[in-house]
Amino acid sequence: MIKNIVFDFGGVLLDWNPRYLYRQYFKTEEEMENFFAKVGLYDWNATLDAGKPFAEGVKELQDRFPEYAKEIQLFDDEWRRTVKGCFPESVALLKKLKAGGLGIYGLSNWSWEKAEGLIKEYDFFKLFDGMVISGIEKVSKPDPKIYQILLNRYHLQAEECVFIDDNAANIQAADALGFNAIVFDDIHNVTDKLKSLIS
Repeated sequence: MIKNIVFDFGGVLLDWNPRYLYRQYFKTEEEMENFFAKVGLYDWNATLDAGKPFAEGVKELQDRFPEYAKEIQLFDDEWRRTVKGCFPESVALLKKLKAGGLGIYGLSNWSWEKAEGLIKEYDFFKLFDGMVISGIEKVSKPDPKIYQILLNRYHLQAEECVFIDDNAANIQAADALGFNAIVFDDIHNVTDKLKSLIS
C-alpha cells in the first residue's frame, strides 16, 4: 500500500536551468555551451550539491579557469536567476496528493546555501512532512546512502513510497532500494502512473 510520495525538487517542482542565467550574459548559445563544457559546469555543480561551500567551490574553479572568473562568480552571485519558477501542474498534483492523506517528502540534490531561500519563498514547501537535502547530508543521489537517510529519519518503508525524479540514474537507485520509482518526463504520464499505484 502506498502511503508516501517523495519528490525531487529541480526539474520536478521547480524549473531550474543554469541557461536561464547565462543566456542573459553570453551573446550566443554557442559561447554559453562552450563555457559549460570547458569548465564542466554540471559536474562542478554536483560538488556544490554534495555540500561543498559555494565560496570554496567558486575559488577552486576560478583558479582552474581564470579566464572565466567573472562567469563563474556569476553562478554564486546570481544563482536565483537559474530558477525560472515552479511547475504549476506539479504543485497542483502535490497539493492533491497531500489532501488525499498521503505523506509528502522531499529528496533533492541541492546546496543548502541556495535551497534554504527557495524553500522559504515557495509556500507549497510548507506541505512537506519532511525533506532531505544533499548539501546538508554531504551525500547526494544516486548514492543509496541518501535514500536510506530519508527512510531512517522519517521511519518510512521504501515499498510504501513513490519516488518521483527527472534523473534516470536517481530513479534506478531508488528502484533498486525497493521504492516505486517514476521518472518525471511528462506530468500526464506521471499522474497516470501514480493513479495505477495508489488505486
